[in-house]
Amino acid sequence: MNKIARALVAMALVVGLGALFPGASVAATKPSGQLTVSAAASLTDVFPVIADAFKKRFPDTHISFNFVGSSTLMNQVIAGAPVDLVATASEPIMQIGIDMDLVSRPLLFAKNSMAIAVPAGNPANIKSLSDLQRKGVLLGVCDTAVPCGSAAAELFTKNKINVVPVTRELDVRSLLGKVISGDLDAGIVYESDVKSAEDTIEYIEIPAKNNVMTTYPVAAVADSKNLKLAQRFVNFVRFSTASRGILRAFGFAKPW
Repeated sequence: MNKIARALVAMALVVGLGALFPGASVAATKPSGQLTVSAAASLTDVFPVIADAFKKRFPDTHISFNFVGSSTLMNQVIAGAPVDLVATASEPIMQIGIDMDLVSRPLLFAKNSMAIAVPAGNPANIKSLSDLQRKGVLLGVCDTAVPCGSAAAELFTKNKINVVPVTRELDVRSLLGKVISGDLDAGIVYESDVKSAEDTIEYIEIPAKNNVMTTYPVAAVADSKNLKLAQRFVNFVRFSTASRGILRAFGFAKPW
């Protein structure tokens, strides 16, 4: 998947990576500086690739990341962590930052749907959501405090699925790791996660009519020491041709 994304980045660079501000001269504005990005765990693979595309366009910038569950990252912002921008897997969680005047106006940049991840070989022979109800199936979900957990709960309610998970993880990557290791027979994760790990797991797609989706907003932190650069990166994530292509390659859908 990373190879696909890097190829997309290379192609985008050839055609100019897409204009952030049509008609503006890049030479006239040469942003520089360092950004710290706090992002949802489900963005662990895709955001560094987007950042690489941004840095190729603006070489005098440096971007570091903190990937955790959306609830945790917002708590970090509330506590005053030195973060320049945040990207959550949940609009309600981002709204907390808005209500507390901690972030600027967010932009929606992606959607994600759910999938059933199973270990290589699918030892429990899971074929659909209803199979998760079978006695003895070791099912994992995220805690309902984080978006992947609330989405799983919504998914089960929508499809009248009655399950008792054996674990509730605080972020989707921790859950995915337990599926990969074989500690779980199945886990409800994002479609983008199973696509990024498709060499080490298998997955069962959930039909669109039965599935649920979550939307991702990104926003600059109001007290960022490099607010202009943070907002430029926010705009790049949302509007650039390069970012849209990379997100699509990693299994994310458009938010509109």
